[in-house]
Amino acid sequence: MRSRTANWFECKVRYEKTMEDGLQKKVTETYVVDAMSFSEAEERIIEEISSYVSGEFNVTDIKKAPYGEIFFSDLETADRWYKAKLQFITIDEKTEKEKRSAVNFLVQAGSFNGAVKNIDEEMGKTIIDYVISTVSETTIMDVFEHLAKGKNQADDKPEYEEQEG
Repeated sequence: MRSRTANWFECKVRYEKTMEDGLQKKVTETYVVDAMSFSEAEERIIEEISSYVSGEFNVTDIKKAPYGEIFFSDLETADRWYKAKLQFITIDEKTEKEKRSAVNFLVQAGSFNGAVKNIDEEMGKTIIDYVISTVSETTIMDVFEHLAKGKNQADDKPEYEEQEG
């Protein structure tokens, strides 16, 4: 389980899909991409979808996604995306009243219960008080992160370590 904050865009793509019965059907599917602008989002979704779709397709809509963060799962069974609204609880020091601020998250999981578990696991790493207001399954097919070209885990390590002596 890992989480990622970025600029997320929801993109709708219309294409002819081969259904399980072998028939072709025009479908519109929603995908999420990480991009800095609408034009980059369009470029990214075209690049990503061309690997999966044979034939013509159209990007029919792009809008800013309302997710503060996305929680990814490495489980093979986590094949669905859930929108979760969390309320962060803070106490106003002057009035001593509870204040709640809502934030939307996108959570990858195999089931509703799995989504709640993933939220609790990720939020358990923080000291933020929260409540889960809603969790609902989305029609999002996939999320495409922007990964730096040529970057791997070894690049994250420092080139040298200070020696104590």
